[in-house]
Amino acid sequence: MASPKRNLITGGAGFVGSHLVDRLMAAGEEVICLDNYFTGRKANVAQWIGHPNFELIRHDVTEPIRLEVDRIWHLACPASPVHYQHNPIKTAKTSFIGTYNMLGLARRVGARLLLASTSEVYGDPEVHPQPESYRGNVNTHGIRACYDEGKRVAETLCFDYQRMHGVEIRIVRIFNTYGPRMLPDDGRVVSNFIVQALRGQPLTLYGTGSQTRSFCYVDDLVEGLIRLMNGSHPGPINIGNPGEFTIRQLAEKVRERINPALELIYQPLPADDPLQRQPVIDLAREQLGWQPTVSLDQGLEPTIAHFRAALA
Repeated sequence: MASPKRNLITGGAGFVGSHLVDRLMAAGEEVICLDNYFTGRKANVAQWIGHPNFELIRHDVTEPIRLEVDRIWHLACPASPVHYQHNPIKTAKTSFIGTYNMLGLARRVGARLLLASTSEVYGDPEVHPQPESYRGNVNTHGIRACYDEGKRVAETLCFDYQRMHGVEIRIVRIFNTYGPRMLPDDGRVVSNFIVQALRGQPLTLYGTGSQTRSFCYVDDLVEGLIRLMNGSHPGPINIGNPGEFTIRQLAEKVRERINPALELIYQPLPADDPLQRQPVIDLAREQLGWQPTVSLDQGLEPTIAHFRAALA
């Protein structure tokens, strides 16, 4: 049997990172969780504190760190507009300098690095749905650019480290993910609607509510990350659920589960908000044998239960 790998997860106390911690720990691997707790929470990984295979370090990836690891899962970066626009310069630095530091570490110790990139690299897409070959339509100086451009330059750095230094890279472009451990003030549409509904407030739609998103349950995403890291394809590979829903359809699903009497209210559309988002996942199917297994209807149940407990 292969000896357990030493895994470094940046952003490991966050929403996605903590679910990845759970999977790797359950598989008997060693995990070093790195987080600065900007959007991560120690409670998300509390069940592993004290376990001989687990180590938790408070650290900001914009500062270098020296560790001996086999694999780096680079997830550190706030992913919701509310959080990444809070300090846009810091967001850009996290993607650029943080990725630079992690690639430097990967090069020094011979580790494989997986970068959590994003569907935001496609911007407000003029091609629909979005394949990995699409080069995107990003506003380089808009209010979302700190995140979109940060992830684009992070991808660039990864491929340049691969070409110049032979670093093994894996790049995943993540589409809207939801599930337990999202923050109540996350600012993403699934958490917004659920929190508003649980508080008995009207559900706020932006624009006409006709813009679309594709929602991937967190367990499906983590399975895709693991298959990508273990596989041979460097990416970029889209990981997301190709089921496409309008924002209004999502609001109605949440409302009917929590309180059908709640009204829907409309606000102006924020700047640069993409009108359509849907992944082409042919590459993930071919290269990783991956496709989502949890429908939006199935995934909303545990997500709502999480928020009920969090707000109680």
